[in-house]
Amino acid sequence: MAPSLLGGFTKSLAMTVLSEIGDKTFFAAAILAMRHPRKLVLAGCLTALIVMTALSASLGWVAPNLISRKWTHHVTTLLFFVFGIWSLWEGFKEDGESEELAEVEAELDADFKSSKGETKNKSKVTDDRKKQQRPFIMQFFSPIFIKAFSITFFGEWGDKSQIATIGLAADENPFGVVLGGILAQALCTTAAVMGGKSLATQISEKMVELSSGVLFLLFGIMSLLSGPEGQL
Repeated sequence: MAPSLLGGFTKSLAMTVLSEIGDKTFFAAAILAMRHPRKLVLAGCLTALIVMTALSASLGWVAPNLISRKWTHHVTTLLFFVFGIWSLWEGFKEDGESEELAEVEAELDADFKSSKGETKNKSKVTDDRKKQQRPFIMQFFSPIFIKAFSITFFGEWGDKSQIATIGLAADENPFGVVLGGILAQALCTTAAVMGGKSLATQISEKMVELSSGVLFLLFGIMSLLSGPEGQL
């Protein structure tokens, strides 16, 4: 039985939302949006996340063609249980303070001060005129866009959510996984950019980790019961 589009979409949507809220790249987007034009930060972060989701799903789609579907299913099931236990462990270790937010903010503060020192002598009026004269499409190749893209892309590379997306695409409909992942990324990133630090500080990393842990374990149980053919 072929994996359903809806199954891949809903699992990817739920998994990505819980993986990305409170993630390092979520906090980075929120802090960057406080210091730079929101549209550029949002465009850079979203582009990176869409590219990462598509790459991860493509790797997952290729996997069953290299390894039997039976083995990819077993590996995916194992990953769900491992990530579930890992997330629960991280959640129980959290003391309630947003350590990741503080860490990301410190890193970006150092980078921001360094960049500010280099551009200190530039006139604000001149900068504004340049922005008005520059075509809208060319703004997407600005240093801010590249910075938002690179921070997000390399922050997600090798992350738990990326590996889970690869496993999910190997076991579910990859097109559904891509659609669900992109929608979830768009929702989370837009919330981070629009809400800024005020929203980021309201998020309980402990609850997010515990919730994602339960979700991963639930997916693992569903995968274990369905078998390689996807039938419960």
